[in-house]
Amino acid sequence: MTDDTFLNGIADALAALPTVEGVALGGSRAQGTAAEGSDWDLAVYYRGAFDPEHLRAVGWEGEVSAVGGWGGGVFNGGAWLTIGGRRVDVHYRDLDVVEAEIARARRGEFDVEPLMFHLAGIPTYLVVAELALGRTLRGEVPAVDEFPDALRRSASARWSQMAELTLAYAAANHAPRGMVTQCVGSIAVAACQFAHAVLAAEGTWTTNDKRLLHAARLQEIDGVIAAADHGTLADVVAQAGTLARARLQSATAHIADGIDVA
Repeated sequence: MTDDTFLNGIADALAALPTVEGVALGGSRAQGTAAEGSDWDLAVYYRGAFDPEHLRAVGWEGEVSAVGGWGGGVFNGGAWLTIGGRRVDVHYRDLDVVEAEIARARRGEFDVEPLMFHLAGIPTYLVVAELALGRTLRGEVPAVDEFPDALRRSASARWSQMAELTLAYAAANHAPRGMVTQCVGSIAVAACQFAHAVLAAEGTWTTNDKRLLHAARLQEIDGVIAAADHGTLADVVAQAGTLARARLQSATAHIADGIDVA
Protein backbone atom coordinates (compact mmCIF):
# COMPACT_ATOMS: atom_id res chain seq x y z
CA MET A 1 0.00 0.00 0.00
CA THR A 2 1.38 3.40 -0.94
CA ASP A 3 1.70 6.18 1.62
CA ASP A 4 -0.99 8.20 -0.17
CA THR A 5 -3.46 5.31 -0.17
CA PHE A 6 -2.72 4.60 3.47
CA LEU A 7 -3.15 8.24 4.52
CA ASN A 8 -6.30 8.80 2.50
CA GLY A 9 -7.98 5.77 4.06
CA ILE A 10 -7.23 6.98 7.59
CA ALA A 11 -8.27 10.55 6.81
CA ASP A 12 -11.60 9.37 5.40
CA ALA A 13 -12.31 7.25 8.48
CA LEU A 14 -11.44 10.06 10.90
CA ALA A 15 -13.42 12.66 8.96
CA ALA A 16 -16.51 10.44 9.21
CA LEU A 17 -16.49 10.47 13.03
CA PRO A 18 -19.36 12.42 14.62
CA THR A 19 -18.61 16.14 15.40
CA VAL A 20 -15.31 16.08 13.49
CA GLU A 21 -15.07 19.10 11.18
CA GLY A 22 -11.50 18.68 9.96
CA VAL A 23 -8.55 16.29 9.85
CA ALA A 24 -4.94 17.43 9.58
CA LEU A 25 -1.56 15.77 9.18
CA GLY A 26 1.22 17.01 11.44
CA GLY A 27 4.74 16.20 12.55
CA SER A 28 7.56 15.16 10.27
CA ARG A 29 5.18 13.69 7.70
CA ALA A 30 3.58 17.09 7.11
CA GLN A 31 6.91 18.93 7.11
CA GLY A 32 8.66 16.57 4.71
CA THR A 33 11.33 15.55 7.23
CA ALA A 34 10.13 12.02 8.01
CA ALA A 35 12.65 9.23 8.24
CA GLU A 36 11.97 5.61 7.41
CA GLY A 37 9.69 4.28 10.13
CA SER A 38 8.54 7.71 11.36
CA ASP A 39 5.08 7.63 12.82
CA TRP A 40 2.06 9.41 11.37
CA ASP A 41 0.60 12.28 13.41
CA LEU A 42 -2.99 13.23 12.73
CA ALA A 43 -5.40 15.51 14.53
CA VAL A 44 -9.19 15.47 14.54
CA TYR A 45 -10.71 18.94 14.95
CA TYR A 46 -14.15 18.65 16.46
CA ARG A 47 -16.88 21.03 17.53
CA GLY A 48 -18.88 20.27 20.66
CA ALA A 49 -18.62 16.86 22.32
CA PHE A 50 -16.28 14.19 20.97
CA ASP A 51 -16.85 10.57 21.98
CA PRO A 52 -13.70 8.39 21.75
CA GLU A 53 -15.94 5.33 21.55
CA HIS A 54 -16.59 6.22 17.93
CA LEU A 55 -12.84 6.08 17.29
CA ARG A 56 -12.54 2.76 19.13
CA ALA A 57 -15.38 1.38 17.02
CA VAL A 58 -13.32 1.84 13.85
CA GLY A 59 -11.42 -1.23 15.05
CA TRP A 60 -7.81 -0.13 14.77
CA GLU A 61 -5.31 -1.78 17.11
CA GLY A 62 -4.00 0.36 19.94
CA GLU A 63 -4.89 2.56 22.90
CA VAL A 64 -7.62 5.21 22.70
CA SER A 65 -7.77 7.65 25.60
CA ALA A 66 -10.70 9.48 27.06
CA VAL A 67 -11.07 13.18 26.30
CA GLY A 68 -8.73 14.78 28.83
CA GLY A 69 -6.94 11.46 29.28
CA TRP A 70 -3.50 12.93 28.66
CA GLY A 71 -3.73 15.41 31.49
CA GLY A 72 -6.34 17.80 30.18
CA GLY A 73 -5.49 21.27 28.98
CA VAL A 74 -5.05 22.05 25.32
CA PHE A 75 -3.47 18.66 24.65
CA ASN A 76 -6.57 16.82 25.70
CA GLY A 77 -6.09 13.23 24.65
CA GLY A 78 -5.78 10.99 21.66
CA ALA A 79 -4.84 7.54 20.48
CA TRP A 80 -1.68 5.53 19.87
CA LEU A 81 -2.52 3.12 17.09
CA THR A 82 -1.00 0.56 14.75
CA ILE A 83 -2.69 0.56 11.36
CA GLY A 84 -1.46 -1.69 8.57
CA GLY A 85 1.79 -2.19 10.47
CA ARG A 86 2.43 1.57 10.73
CA ARG A 87 2.40 3.67 13.91
CA VAL A 88 -0.27 6.36 13.94
CA ASP A 89 -0.96 8.98 16.62
CA VAL A 90 -4.35 10.67 16.61
CA HIS A 91 -4.77 13.86 18.67
CA TYR A 92 -8.07 15.32 19.83
CA ARG A 93 -8.41 19.03 19.11
CA ASP A 94 -11.41 20.96 20.43
CA LEU A 95 -12.05 23.75 17.93
CA ASP A 96 -13.41 26.09 20.60
CA VAL A 97 -10.17 25.71 22.57
CA VAL A 98 -7.99 25.99 19.47
CA GLU A 99 -9.71 29.16 18.27
CA ALA A 100 -9.37 30.70 21.73
CA GLU A 101 -5.63 29.92 21.77
CA ILE A 102 -5.19 31.46 18.32
CA ALA A 103 -6.76 34.68 19.60
CA ARG A 104 -4.62 34.60 22.74
CA ALA A 105 -1.43 33.98 20.76
CA ARG A 106 -2.15 36.99 18.59
CA ARG A 107 -2.36 39.06 21.78
CA GLY A 108 0.88 37.55 23.08
CA GLU A 109 -0.88 35.49 25.74
CA PHE A 110 -0.25 31.84 26.61
CA ASP A 111 0.10 29.40 29.49
CA VAL A 112 2.60 26.60 30.11
CA GLU A 113 1.08 23.22 30.87
CA PRO A 114 2.73 19.99 32.07
CA LEU A 115 2.74 17.16 29.54
CA MET A 116 4.56 13.84 29.56
CA PHE A 117 7.73 13.69 27.44
CA HIS A 118 8.10 17.49 27.40
CA LEU A 119 10.74 18.45 29.98
CA ALA A 120 9.72 22.09 30.33
CA GLY A 121 6.03 21.51 29.68
CA ILE A 122 4.24 22.87 26.62
CA PRO A 123 3.07 26.34 25.70
CA THR A 124 -0.63 26.49 24.96
CA TYR A 125 0.27 27.98 21.59
CA LEU A 126 1.43 24.47 20.64
CA VAL A 127 -2.02 23.90 19.14
CA VAL A 128 -1.50 27.03 17.05
CA ALA A 129 1.91 25.80 15.92
CA GLU A 130 0.33 22.54 14.78
CA LEU A 131 -1.92 24.46 12.42
CA ALA A 132 0.94 26.53 11.05
CA LEU A 133 3.11 23.47 10.38
CA GLY A 134 0.44 20.93 9.47
CA ARG A 135 -1.48 20.03 6.33
CA THR A 136 -5.26 19.87 6.16
CA LEU A 137 -6.47 16.57 4.76
CA ARG A 138 -10.24 16.74 5.14
CA GLY A 139 -12.80 19.41 6.01
CA GLU A 140 -11.75 22.77 7.38
CA VAL A 141 -9.39 23.80 10.18
CA PRO A 142 -8.37 27.34 11.20
CA ALA A 143 -5.68 28.94 9.08
CA VAL A 144 -2.48 30.13 10.78
CA ASP A 145 0.54 31.58 9.04
CA GLU A 146 3.05 33.86 10.73
CA PHE A 147 4.21 33.77 14.34
CA PRO A 148 2.48 36.81 15.96
CA ASP A 149 4.84 39.66 16.84
CA ALA A 150 3.23 40.08 20.27
CA LEU A 151 3.85 36.41 21.02
CA ARG A 152 7.47 36.66 19.90
CA ARG A 153 8.09 39.33 22.50
CA SER A 154 6.10 37.82 25.37
CA ALA A 155 7.14 34.19 24.87
CA SER A 156 10.85 34.90 24.51
CA ALA A 157 10.77 37.00 27.69
CA ARG A 158 8.71 34.55 29.73
CA TRP A 159 10.60 31.40 28.71
CA SER A 160 13.97 33.03 29.35
CA GLN A 161 12.84 34.23 32.78
CA MET A 162 11.79 30.69 33.71
CA ALA A 163 15.13 29.35 32.47
CA GLU A 164 17.09 31.86 34.54
CA LEU A 165 15.12 30.97 37.67
CA THR A 166 15.62 27.25 37.04
CA LEU A 167 19.40 27.68 36.79
CA ALA A 168 19.57 30.08 39.72
CA TYR A 169 17.78 27.60 41.96
CA ALA A 170 20.12 24.80 40.91
CA ALA A 171 23.17 26.98 41.54
CA ALA A 172 21.96 28.09 44.96
CA ASN A 173 20.48 24.85 46.26
CA HIS A 174 21.55 21.76 44.32
CA ALA A 175 25.17 22.46 43.33
CA PRO A 176 26.43 23.32 46.85
CA ARG A 177 25.02 20.03 48.14
CA GLY A 178 26.54 17.92 45.37
CA MET A 179 23.13 16.92 44.02
CA VAL A 180 24.21 15.69 40.59
CA THR A 181 20.84 14.41 39.42
CA GLN A 182 19.01 17.59 40.40
CA CYS A 183 21.65 19.80 38.78
CA VAL A 184 21.67 17.88 35.52
CA GLY A 185 17.87 17.76 35.50
CA SER A 186 17.68 21.50 36.09
CA ILE A 187 20.10 22.16 33.25
CA ALA A 188 18.01 19.98 30.93
CA VAL A 189 14.80 21.79 31.86
CA ALA A 190 16.44 25.22 31.56
CA ALA A 191 17.91 24.27 28.19
CA CYS A 192 14.43 23.46 26.90
CA GLN A 193 13.09 26.71 28.35
CA PHE A 194 15.90 28.68 26.69
CA ALA A 195 15.21 26.83 23.43
CA HIS A 196 11.57 27.90 23.53
CA ALA A 197 12.74 31.47 24.19
CA VAL A 198 15.10 31.39 21.21
CA LEU A 199 12.54 29.93 18.82
CA ALA A 200 9.88 32.39 19.93
CA ALA A 201 12.26 35.31 19.42
CA GLU A 202 13.02 34.04 15.93
CA GLY A 203 9.35 33.46 15.16
CA THR A 204 9.84 29.72 14.66
CA TRP A 205 7.01 27.34 15.50
CA THR A 206 7.77 24.10 17.33
CA THR A 207 5.47 21.30 18.42
CA ASN A 208 7.54 18.86 20.50
CA ASP A 209 10.81 18.19 22.30
CA LYS A 210 12.29 15.71 19.82
CA ARG A 211 14.59 18.22 18.12
CA LEU A 212 13.93 21.25 20.29
CA LEU A 213 17.57 21.99 21.18
CA HIS A 214 18.75 21.39 17.64
CA ALA A 215 16.10 23.72 16.24
CA ALA A 216 17.28 26.42 18.66
CA ARG A 217 20.93 25.58 17.95
CA LEU A 218 21.56 24.80 21.60
CA GLN A 219 22.76 21.21 21.21
CA GLU A 220 26.18 22.24 22.58
CA ILE A 221 24.58 21.94 26.01
CA ASP A 222 24.82 18.17 25.48
CA GLY A 223 28.57 18.56 25.93
CA VAL A 224 28.14 20.65 29.06
CA ILE A 225 25.99 17.97 30.66
CA ALA A 226 28.33 15.18 29.54
CA ALA A 227 31.18 16.92 31.36
CA ALA A 228 29.31 17.24 34.67
CA ASP A 229 30.83 15.70 37.77
CA HIS A 230 30.40 16.09 41.50
CA GLY A 231 33.28 18.51 41.96
CA THR A 232 32.34 21.07 39.33
CA LEU A 233 28.54 21.23 39.50
CA ALA A 234 28.43 24.99 40.07
CA ASP A 235 30.70 25.51 37.05
CA VAL A 236 28.56 23.21 34.90
CA VAL A 237 25.38 25.11 35.79
CA ALA A 238 27.14 28.40 35.02
CA GLN A 239 28.52 27.13 31.69
CA ALA A 240 25.09 26.00 30.55
CA GLY A 241 23.65 29.38 31.41
CA THR A 242 26.42 31.28 29.63
CA LEU A 243 26.02 29.24 26.46
CA ALA A 244 22.23 29.57 26.42
CA ARG A 245 22.27 33.31 27.16
CA ALA A 246 24.63 34.00 24.29
CA ARG A 247 22.37 32.11 21.89
CA LEU A 248 19.28 33.92 23.18
CA GLN A 249 20.95 37.31 22.90
CA SER A 250 21.65 36.74 19.22
CA ALA A 251 18.05 35.62 18.67
CA THR A 252 16.52 38.62 20.43
CA ALA A 253 18.87 41.34 19.18
CA HIS A 254 16.40 42.58 16.57
CA ILE A 255 13.36 42.72 18.87
CA ALA A 256 14.26 45.92 20.70
CA ASP A 257 14.00 48.01 17.54
CA GLY A 258 11.01 46.23 16.04
CA ILE A 259 10.59 42.80 14.48
CA ASP A 260 11.43 42.73 10.83
CA VAL A 261 13.22 39.44 10.26
CA ALA A 262 12.11 35.83 10.57
